[in-house]
Amino acid sequence: MIRAQVRGVGHYLPERVVENDWFTTFLETSDEWIRSRSGIERRHFAAEGQTTSDLAIRAAQAALNDAGLRPDDIDAIVLATSTPDLTFPATATIVQAGLGMTRGFAFDVQAVCAGFIYALSNANAMIVSGQAKRVLVIGAETFSRIMNWEDRGTCVLFGDGAGALILEAAEGDGTNFDRGILATDLQSDGRFRDILQVSGGVSSSQTTGHLMMAGKEVFRHAVEKLATSTVAVMDQAGVTAADIDRVVPHQANVRIITGTARKLALPMEKVVVTVQDHGNTSAASIPLAMSVAQSSGQLNRGELVVTEAIGGGLAWGAVLLRW
Repeated sequence: MIRAQVRGVGHYLPERVVENDWFTTFLETSDEWIRSRSGIERRHFAAEGQTTSDLAIRAAQAALNDAGLRPDDIDAIVLATSTPDLTFPATATIVQAGLGMTRGFAFDVQAVCAGFIYALSNANAMIVSGQAKRVLVIGAETFSRIMNWEDRGTCVLFGDGAGALILEAAEGDGTNFDRGILATDLQSDGRFRDILQVSGGVSSSQTTGHLMMAGKEVFRHAVEKLATSTVAVMDQAGVTAADIDRVVPHQANVRIITGTARKLALPMEKVVVTVQDHGNTSAASIPLAMSVAQSSGQLNRGELVVTEAIGGGLAWGAVLLRW
C-alpha cells in the first residue's frame, strides 16, 4: 500500500527574541508568573513588515534543503495558518510564488492550533489517493499581530514562527512497521467556539480583532480531548503507549503537555518540549518542534511518533507516524 513518508523537515524563527521580562515594562506580571503558569521563558516576534508568508517561505526552503528537493519537485502545498497575509488569496499561493514553484496547487487550512494536524491529514489523504506524490505541509503564524497587549492572560503566551514538513509517497507493507503516516484522527465541536476566538472578522465586523481565551475552560477540555484522540490513532494502528518512541505535542502550555502525557502513561522523557523557547506558535508549533527535535537528535528515522493538538473551534486531532 501507499504510505505518506516524511522526506524532509525545516523551520524558521524571526530574529527578535522577546524574554518574559519585556512584558513587565507595561503589564502587571513577572517572569516567575509566566513560567509557573505556562512554562514559557521567551518567544520570537516577527519584524515590522514581516508576514506569515515570509516565515513560511523560509521554513519551506529549509525543508526542501533537508529533503534534497527543488520547489518544482513538489505537487502541492498545504499551509495551516490563522494569520494569513491577506483575506484572499490563500497564503499558500504566495508561498508557492515565493519559492518559484510553477506547477501543482496550493491552499490554506484554518483550524487554529490544530491546523497542522488537519493539514497533515489532508496531505496524507491526497498522497494515499494518488492525487499527489509529494506535498509540502507548512504551519506558519504571526500571532503577535492579533494580541491584546493589555490582557496579561493571553499576550504573554504566543509567539511567531513557521515549520514545514515534506511528505512523499512510498510503498509500504500495510503494517504498523511501515514508515510514514499510520493513522489520523480529526475532531471538532463548535459548541465551544466562544472559549477561544478572535473577535472580529470580514463578514461579522470588517475588523481583524484580538485573541480572547477562557484559559481554565480551554485547559479543562484540552487534556481529555488530546488523550482521547491519541488513543484513537493508537487503536487504529494497533499499537499501545509502550510502543511510542516519541511524542511531539502542540506546544501551548507545559501543564497541558505534562497533563496529557500523565493521562496516557507516557513518560516525559519521550515528549518533545520546546514551548519554553518559542511560546505558543499555534499551527506552527508542531512542525517547528519536529524540526528542532530532528536537529537535536530527539527524532530519528524509524521511530514511532504521535503528535496531537487542540485549538479554537474547538478543533483537535492526532496523527501517528513512523519517522
